[in-house]
Amino acid sequence: MSNDDPIDDLLDELDSHGDLEAAEQLLSIRMEKRRYGKPVTIVEGFDLPKSEVESIASNLKSSVGTGGTVDEGRVELQGDHRDRVPDLLREHGFDVEA
Repeated sequence: MSNDDPIDDLLDELDSHGDLEAAEQLLSIRMEKRRYGKPVTIVEGFDLPKSEVESIASNLKSSVGTGGTVDEGRVELQGDHRDRVPDLLREHGFDVEA
C-alpha cells in the first residue's frame, strides 16, 4: 500500500535509522551478586536516550518476568538471565558481546 503522506515517509525513515543505531551498538551482559547473594543481570553499552533505554528495559522485564531498573544508562534485571537476554536483545537488532 503506497501512501503519499510525507509525514509517514519521514517516520519510516526515522524508524530505519533507529534500527541502524541499534545495530551499531555493542552491548555487554554480565551478572553480579548483590545484597544477600541475590543475582542481578546487567546490560551495558547503550548509546540511546534514557527514554529508549527505559522502553527496552520494560520489554526485557516483561519477557523474562522479573523486576528491574535503569541506572546510569544500564539495565539491571533481578535474577540471572544471561541465557535469555542476549537473544531478546538480538531480536531488537542489537549486537551482543558473547
